[in-house]
Amino acid sequence: MTATHHLHPTPNLFALSDVHGPVLRPGQDGYADEVTGFNLAALRTPDVVVGATGTDDIVAALRWASATDTPVAVQATGHGANFPMAGGLLITTTRMTDVHVDPTTRMATVAAGAKWRHVLDAAAPHGLAALTGTSTDAGVVGYTLGGGLPVLGRAHGYAADLVRSFQVVTPEGTLHEVTPDTEPDLFWALRGGKGNVGVVTELTFGLLPLPRILGGGIYAPGEHAEALLRTWVDWTRTVPNEMCTAFSLLRLPPIPQIPEPLRGGFWARVAIAWTGDTEEGERLMAPIRAAAPVAVDTVEEMDYAAVDRIYMEPQDPLPARESCALLGDLTPDAIRTLLDQAGPSVEDYPLLLVEIRHLGGALSRPAAVEDAICARDCDYFLETVAILAAPPAAEAAEQATTALQEAMAPYGTGRTMVNIHGTPGDEEDRARAWTPEVYTHLRQTKSKYDPSNLLRYGHTVTPA
Repeated sequence: MTATHHLHPTPNLFALSDVHGPVLRPGQDGYADEVTGFNLAALRTPDVVVGATGTDDIVAALRWASATDTPVAVQATGHGANFPMAGGLLITTTRMTDVHVDPTTRMATVAAGAKWRHVLDAAAPHGLAALTGTSTDAGVVGYTLGGGLPVLGRAHGYAADLVRSFQVVTPEGTLHEVTPDTEPDLFWALRGGKGNVGVVTELTFGLLPLPRILGGGIYAPGEHAEALLRTWVDWTRTVPNEMCTAFSLLRLPPIPQIPEPLRGGFWARVAIAWTGDTEEGERLMAPIRAAAPVAVDTVEEMDYAAVDRIYMEPQDPLPARESCALLGDLTPDAIRTLLDQAGPSVEDYPLLLVEIRHLGGALSRPAAVEDAICARDCDYFLETVAILAAPPAAEAAEQATTALQEAMAPYGTGRTMVNIHGTPGDEEDRARAWTPEVYTHLRQTKSKYDPSNLLRYGHTVTPA
């Protein structure tokens, strides 16, 4: 422990000298690495960063923040680090990666900084799988707090649906063991309400007996996007819940990390994850393979631990701008609008990804225990990703993102998903991640556990 842990000459009831992990300020060795997450888009310059090594460190950090009225943000992997942070306290949880899998009860208990890759590596030897997203490099806790839209969502629902308990520290520094029976209001808010009421130090959730799936991508040259998209939309209306799928427009940069022949090309892709019989899945995919010339077909039977092969998301940190919208039915007008904005006729389009995910199925099933997820009434989900390079490219990406979202607004619900909302704007913009009723309830719960609004960075709400 170094002298830099003593940040305030005036006595405080709680001190950061109680922290076992590193406590760093701007300019100190290790500070830049500690504050940098996977998404490099937003500059983070907290006054102090605490590298938590366990629950005690998080308790100490929050008690200090409460005593000094210092606002707090939390970062595990930094995939969701899409908001700037100037001043305040940043708690990083990258050192807290413990995972315990109980194959008998099919439960996993994970620490605050665990990634989905850590969970799959521990679960796969037992033939078990978890409701991961499109990248297993993402953190378990942040993803689940936002509800967690899994690759296998239509078959099994949201990741938050499988949560059994939380260990969470509320902003004044109190540790809570949270279950539906012990603390129902916290249990509600922590499933879909993001990080508004506390800092989760541990999470327990159910696993699935699913060692293998059929998954991958069917790629056609981008000029065939319309034929593939129209076929895909009609097809999604007929497939069973075990078929989890998305349509994507991909404009891939010419960089070594992308394999040939996809590198540098414009592609229309249908991503597939099928949990049923392999032969049946192959038969169901026939219309997609026949809709347009197939240039690359990666669909294969795979261990679930290889799920990253389906969406092939970037593995290296980069500056990204995300946006999303929840959609109803994809009418012919909606399809035409999407193609007019982002299809093959648009030259030099700056968005890396324009994707529509098929929802419904188990994602429409009411939660067994009420939660704050507000996307169970939607048929499709629109997501965009832009890579923000030099300022002119970043400006073009922002304009294209705004134009697409505005054009597709007549076909949407007006709401977003909190995890993929993008940079949170003003209060009205942030509220779009929830229905008005859930937003009001979340503000009321926030006022109970964080009345001083210490957890004010990121996609947060104000206390009622």
